[in-house]
Amino acid sequence: MSDDLDDIQAIFFEECAEGLATAEAGLSAMADGDVSAGVIAGVFRAVHSIKGGAGAFGHAALTAFSHRFENVLDEVRAGRIAPTPGVTRVMLTAFDVLADHVAAAQGTSPLPADAAVAAALDQVLADRGVAEAAPVPAAPAPAPVAVVEDDPFGFEPVTASVEPFDPFGFEPVTVTLDLLDDARPVVADAPLPWTVTFVPSDAALANGGEPMLIVRELEMLGGTITGVDLSRLPSLRDLEPEHAYLGWTISVPGTVEESAIGECFDFVAPESIVDIVREISSDMASTGVPVVPPVAVAPVPAPVPVPVALAEVPTLIATPIAAAPVPPMPVAVAPVAPPPPVRPAPVRVDEAEVQRTHEVAAQTIRVDLTKLDMLLNLVGELVIRGSILADRLSPKDQERVELPQLSRLTREIQDTVMSLRAQPIKQAFSRVPRMLRDLSAETGKQVTLETTGETTEVDKGVIEKIGDPLTHMIRNAVDHGIESPEKRLAAGKPAQGTIKLSAEQKGARIFVRVADDGGGIDRARVRAKAVEKGIVAPDAVLTDEEIDQLICAPGFSTAETISNISGRGVGMDVVRSNVEALGGRVEIASTPGKGTTFTMVLPLTLAILEGMIVRLAGQRFVLPLANVIETVQPEPGQVRPTTTTGEVIELRGNYLPVRRLTRTFGFADNDARTPEESLVIIVESETAGHVGLMVDTIDDRREVVIKSLDQNLHPIRGLGGATILGDGSIALILDIEALVGPSAPLNRYPQKGLAA
Repeated sequence: MSDDLDDIQAIFFEECAEGLATAEAGLSAMADGDVSAGVIAGVFRAVHSIKGGAGAFGHAALTAFSHRFENVLDEVRAGRIAPTPGVTRVMLTAFDVLADHVAAAQGTSPLPADAAVAAALDQVLADRGVAEAAPVPAAPAPAPVAVVEDDPFGFEPVTASVEPFDPFGFEPVTVTLDLLDDARPVVADAPLPWTVTFVPSDAALANGGEPMLIVRELEMLGGTITGVDLSRLPSLRDLEPEHAYLGWTISVPGTVEESAIGECFDFVAPESIVDIVREISSDMASTGVPVVPPVAVAPVPAPVPVPVALAEVPTLIATPIAAAPVPPMPVAVAPVAPPPPVRPAPVRVDEAEVQRTHEVAAQTIRVDLTKLDMLLNLVGELVIRGSILADRLSPKDQERVELPQLSRLTREIQDTVMSLRAQPIKQAFSRVPRMLRDLSAETGKQVTLETTGETTEVDKGVIEKIGDPLTHMIRNAVDHGIESPEKRLAAGKPAQGTIKLSAEQKGARIFVRVADDGGGIDRARVRAKAVEKGIVAPDAVLTDEEIDQLICAPGFSTAETISNISGRGVGMDVVRSNVEALGGRVEIASTPGKGTTFTMVLPLTLAILEGMIVRLAGQRFVLPLANVIETVQPEPGQVRPTTTTGEVIELRGNYLPVRRLTRTFGFADNDARTPEESLVIIVESETAGHVGLMVDTIDDRREVVIKSLDQNLHPIRGLGGATILGDGSIALILDIEALVGPSAPLNRYPQKGLAA
């Protein structure tokens, strides 16, 4: 039973993560000015769900804080508190504390100190908002003259408050009266409690409901059980375990909003009875005099005075106030009409609507990601076994055992599993607006964010691992890229900088870009810092691309002082190491005075790709088929040298650059092979366009399972991983973009190739 509870609680924390993401996106939208009802309702529902689940699992601190937070959101949702920037700032701070409470409930962090934020939330409720600017204090008014006289008939004293007036300006004199009518409404000192009657339906337990969870949630609001209805309880012989027989009467403090009580019954079972009414005091019950509960009213301007001649109130002022004649005095009297008592009808749930909801919910199911990983690994093993059969069987035998059909079914299974793991990259982008807002406030820089491609789907494992790189790239763009408003204006730019965050899929790769319109990379300063830190030799000859890549070196930073944003030299190093661990790479393009673009090139899937098996100096490599355009057998003179290391191929009147992969990987003994004895594979890349790769031969076309080099060896630029071929041998998978890009490795392994 304990294991089942742990499993259910794990699902609750997954829902918390989804709710926090929804709440953060909504609050960020509110901070940007979108205060539509749908956005506010989305934040409210997210916090309400977290509160309900926390109460069910006994996380008292999380429940208490989320309830406070929910109270403010409920008032904002109802329009009783305006979602001003001040209120939104308080709620954003409360969100941070709520996330810390969720982490504390999971046991991954200590319990946060929430007293200050809780007090701020209470203050928002009390003041019905947050003052955006301190009001100008008014000049102190003269103290009013109070005249108190005992009534000769034994009634309570009458108090008249008279404010001095300007005899030349004829300002009115305001008299505040205490009514002496004995039949006036009685104002209670505190709101009367609520009486909640809850009778769950017979089928509540059978439908998966738990009435006691609702009762406990009401108790968390301060409610107490005042009665239990046992009239439906049968004899022990007729007792059905899946039936609900009890009903409860619960008294809830009057300070609790009725909407907060009603929300406890959001998921109540069909045909349940819920009755929420104000209690009636014994005095009122006996006299029949209506009770007017006190209402919290925001400060309003003074009411327009109603002129009343002094002669009309002779019994109110027994002695003259001043010798001078007194002009007519206005009297401000606010008559209170007692509202008729309203008894809400019992809340009954539409059974058909609940059934439709259950049908929709039944179409989805939560699956642990490790189970999907296991399934994906099994599909990979199935692909390997298919390769083994393809190597060992003749084409005729392959047709006889329907191996092509088996390969097709395997591919469909793999695509289905990958679609289960695919998630929109918006999950990784959702935290950027809030982070950018905080960075702008901390640096004093004005930055706006533009996002595109948020619906691009990426493997779940990729999304989880690009969070840190994305954070460091955004921080770097704000701190080092975007200039201060003064510098931007002096350079003829708008004071507000722009960061563009985008994602797109091209072939088997995902390109995530962070581009700013700042000052670009100061390459002279970067080089000087690299020399100072001993990263490069003083006499080293570096291209612009190589200097740009220096900012990703461990411990490198151009910040003069260490701050909360940068200065420790761990930012871009984390970006490159994390991205390369995924089998991707980081590209940097910068134009002085124009800005810088960081691109994370990530694999679309971490599992299976369709590749071409090629040979280099007797070793087999896998070239991703998604990049291949065509294959050319060069004729004499078709491949021509341009420099000592560069060659081009003439193809239909165009000249394309050619790279000898034997030279790239250091197979020097095979470098004397002529182009006519080789094959040139024309591939397409994002950064270099069409490029020819010279290989020895092509062996086969095959689906291969990608194995990470980071887990089994270490990342190597130009290689995207490894795979196991049908004969059990290992082949390395080529990374086309890294091989043909501007900073592609040339003669990186000059002595003994990859073995070195």
